[in-house]
Amino acid sequence: MLRFGFAVVFSLVGCAGTAFAGSGDLDTVMKTGTFTSQPIGHFEFCKANVEECSRRSTDLAPLTLTEAQWGDLIRVNAEVNARVAPKTDEDHYGKVEVWAFPDGEGDCEDYAIEKQRILLGMGVPASNLLITVLKKPDGEGHAVLTVRTDKGDYLLDNLATDVKLWSETNYTFLKRQSEQDSGRWVAISAHDENSIAAAVK
Repeated sequence: MLRFGFAVVFSLVGCAGTAFAGSGDLDTVMKTGTFTSQPIGHFEFCKANVEECSRRSTDLAPLTLTEAQWGDLIRVNAEVNARVAPKTDEDHYGKVEVWAFPDGEGDCEDYAIEKQRILLGMGVPASNLLITVLKKPDGEGHAVLTVRTDKGDYLLDNLATDVKLWSETNYTFLKRQSEQDSGRWVAISAHDENSIAAAVK
């Protein structure tokens, strides 16, 4: 589960195809704010994988989503979800929080890291592939990969076969990687401002 609060020790534990929507609704795009604390699991991941957290982007335009690219998102989400077996960090590594490339098993953030790796290799800009942490309706922490597009911000989620807009879920969104710097994180203003305020008290 996610341990809430915006301290550096923020951690994730225990998070064991439709036609794409139009871009007319402003709520299809996440509203982000100032830089915030980096999840401790990502901090440790960056120490072990420096290149993964050293990407700087100047072209911040969202991905122009074609039908072919939409198919790629659905396929990558389904393939990684099928290939990686869910396993908590405590069961896998004997530690509360470890972010890593999956070795056949993994926690929710490991799925997101792997999907990011594959899509980067397919030419999607790093500024449009952002690991995102959130809270599920039951209060448990979770991580997904957000894909920024001109049709909105879509989620690749190990708990879902469908690729959905962020605003089509009942998650409470907390923070995500900065589109400018893969080693930094920004706060998210949720589509329900009251829920985000309650989550971080």
